[in-house]
Amino acid sequence: MADEFPFEISPMFEGERIRKDGMYAELAGPKSKGFELVRAADISEVEDDKFTLIGPDISDMEEGSRYPLAMIYKIAGELVEADLESIVERRNHEFQNYIQGFMHLNQRDDVWMRVSKDAVAKGMTSFESVAKAIMMLFKNELPFIEAVEAIYITDEAEIDKEIDNARAVYKSRDERTRDLHDEDVDTFYGCTLCASFAPTNVCVVTPDRISLCGAINWFDGRAAAKVDPEGPQFAIPKGDVIDAESGEYTGVNEAAKRLSSGEYDRIKLHSFFEYPHTSCGCFEVVGFYIPEVDGIGWVDRDFAGTAPNGLQFSTMAGQTGGGKQVVGFLGIGVNYFRSPKFIEADGGWDRVVWMPKMLKDKVINDIPEEMRDKVATEEDAADVDSLRNFLKEKDHPILERWVEEEEEEPEEEEAAEAAPQAGFAPQMQMPTNFMPSMPMMGGSGSGGVKIVLKNAKVSIDKVIIKKQD
Repeated sequence: MADEFPFEISPMFEGERIRKDGMYAELAGPKSKGFELVRAADISEVEDDKFTLIGPDISDMEEGSRYPLAMIYKIAGELVEADLESIVERRNHEFQNYIQGFMHLNQRDDVWMRVSKDAVAKGMTSFESVAKAIMMLFKNELPFIEAVEAIYITDEAEIDKEIDNARAVYKSRDERTRDLHDEDVDTFYGCTLCASFAPTNVCVVTPDRISLCGAINWFDGRAAAKVDPEGPQFAIPKGDVIDAESGEYTGVNEAAKRLSSGEYDRIKLHSFFEYPHTSCGCFEVVGFYIPEVDGIGWVDRDFAGTAPNGLQFSTMAGQTGGGKQVVGFLGIGVNYFRSPKFIEADGGWDRVVWMPKMLKDKVINDIPEEMRDKVATEEDAADVDSLRNFLKEKDHPILERWVEEEEEEPEEEEAAEAAPQAGFAPQMQMPTNFMPSMPMMGGSGSGGVKIVLKNAKVSIDKVIIKKQD
C-alpha cells in the first residue's frame, strides 16, 4: 500500500493473530499497562505528521519481552470536534491491524498489542514507522482530519503520569448519555469495526447501551455517521417497539438479519437469556448464568482468578465471543452497568449475585444502595456452595426466586415419577431457551457423549459415566 514503510498495509491482515512462539514483543495487555487516546485540538496546536517517542523503541527491546505502551494522537481540522475523538480512537484498532505483523486488541486502557518476529526481521524496528502509517491512514480514510500528531510512550513512569488523565476523559465521554434514554430517540447506531474478528456480530449502540468495547456511545455513533456516512458506524432506524422492557425493536431486528447475513433475526437489547445481544470479543465484561443459584455473575478482563462457576475470563470469553448469540453468556461494556435498563428483562441488579471486587468497586455508585452488600465478590465466595451461603446470609432478592421454584416442585415430582431417571432431582427452573454448551466427552476410543439441554428444568446431584467394556 505504501512503499515507504518496512511492512505491508492492507485490510487483508485484519484478524491476524500473533501467537507467543511468533512474538517478538508484547505491548501493554493484561500483564502490563497502557492506553490509547485521541484528543481534538486547534490546527495551530498540531504539528502535522510529527512523531514523539518517550521510552525505549522496538529496536531497544529484547525478543520475548513485555513493555507498557500508550498512544496519544492529537487531531485537527475544520470539521473535527470532541464528539469524534472516541470514533477516531477506535479506528486505531482497525488501522493497526492493517499492518502485517502488528496485532492490536481491545480498547482504551485495555489495549493489548504484539509485534511479530517476522515483522522485526523485515525492518519494523521503530514505533515511528507504525505511528506514521496510522497517521497516514487517519488522513486518508477520515478526510475530516487535516492534521495529526502522534506521541507514543513506553516508559512506565511516564504512562503512570498520563493514564489517570486518559481515564478521566473516558469517564467524561461516558457520562454524556446519562440523561438520554432509548425512548427519547428514533435512531440507534451500529458498528462493524469488529467484523474481521466476529463476522456475525451486530453491535447496536443506543443511549442506554454502550458498545461492547465500551469505546462508543450514542453521541459518538451519531457524530461518526454524520461525517463518514460510508464508514463502520451507521444509523439504525429504531422502528416500532415490540417489547420496551427487553428492548426489542423492528429496526434492530431488520439490522440483525442484514448484518449477520441471516444468522440472527431477533435481538433483545436488554435481555440476558432470550435473543440476547451478540458478543464480539472486544467486550470489557462477560456475564455468565449460574444455574445452581439462578443468578448472574460478571467478570472483567482485569480479573485473573476463577469465578464461582470454575472458569476464568479467558475461557468464558472464548465461549462467548466471535459474534455469537449465546444464551447464558453475554459480553457488555462496563458503562452498561450504569444503564437504568441494565438486563431489565431479567431482573436487573436483583439478578446479579457475583462480580470481582475491583469491578464492583468501579461501579459501586451505580449499584442500587440496597444491593451493594448483597453482591458477592471473590472475597466472599469462591465457589457455588459459598456463594449460595452468602446469598442466604445477605437475604439477596434471588432467594424469592428459589421460593417460587420450591412451590412448583410438586408438579416436578409428579413428572419425575412418571419418567424416573436415576441421579436427577428437578429443583431449579432454568431460563427459557437456556442451552448450556457441553463438551464432548470421550476416551481414547471412538464415540462419546454430547449433551444438549433445551427448555429444561434440571438439577444434577451426581452423574457417573463409565466406559462400557
